[in-house]
Amino acid sequence: MAGALPALASEGGLSHYLNEIRRFPMLEPTEEFTLAKRWADEGDREAAHRLVTSHLRLVAKIAMGYRGYGLPISEVVSEGNVGLMQAVKRFDPDKGFRLATYAMWWIKAAIQEYILRSWSLVKMGTTANQKKLFFNLRKAKGQISALDEGDLRPDQVATIATRLGVTEQDVVDMNRRLGGDVSLNAPLREEGEGEWQDWLVDDSAGQETVLVREQEGRNRLAALRDALGVLNPRERRIFEARRLAEDPITLEDLSGEFGVSRERVRQIEVRAFEKVQDAVRKNLAVREAAPQAAVS
Repeated sequence: MAGALPALASEGGLSHYLNEIRRFPMLEPTEEFTLAKRWADEGDREAAHRLVTSHLRLVAKIAMGYRGYGLPISEVVSEGNVGLMQAVKRFDPDKGFRLATYAMWWIKAAIQEYILRSWSLVKMGTTANQKKLFFNLRKAKGQISALDEGDLRPDQVATIATRLGVTEQDVVDMNRRLGGDVSLNAPLREEGEGEWQDWLVDDSAGQETVLVREQEGRNRLAALRDALGVLNPRERRIFEARRLAEDPITLEDLSGEFGVSRERVRQIEVRAFEKVQDAVRKNLAVREAAPQAAVS
């Protein structure tokens, strides 16, 4: 895309970056449509550049919502900008909706993928519920006024676990990872009866087992990423939106995006899942065979 984007060099340069991207004007609907058509039909890189720069403020706004994960805001914004460029590349103005509505999903997906990679997806958990917990724990704590209290009380743990559909142990573990360790000698209740260490059971695996599991997890994650390469752009979009997104997109929304029936979207999703599943199995077989070949 034509022209270089403003760069956020560091946390300290945030104000300068925000002032810089405000220079780019927001687009009126008709102007946005015209630019998007020029890019889609003619490959006009200047048009694409204007579409991207006019939405940099949207990326910055979304990125600010992820500042609590201890990662450089410059990298979070950069990943969000990558998601924005992917959205512009795939945007179809004839569908009738604004670019911001479409791009928001791509921006959030790019940022969340970066955060999960940085926090080690293997350790954070790979299920949809655990990902949901990872990105919603702070909000859930805020709703019960438990933002800065170290370890959560058992009643708070139970409330959050119920609201987010995860186990109480998942809540405890995730809260520790996001908030740091606190004393296990902290009392369970204000009356001082019992301590947290009395409530928790140390059933963790040994170091060797943990290392093996982490290696297996890394292999599975790498195999999944490689497997996504077997999908065409439409299959990948539908698969990620339905199977990997924190809040899966409905069949109806995707049918509108691609101009096909909901049943056709469902068929594409099922076929994509089967292709990924098959590719993952093959990739894992290759990865597991490699160490054995090296030893022999």
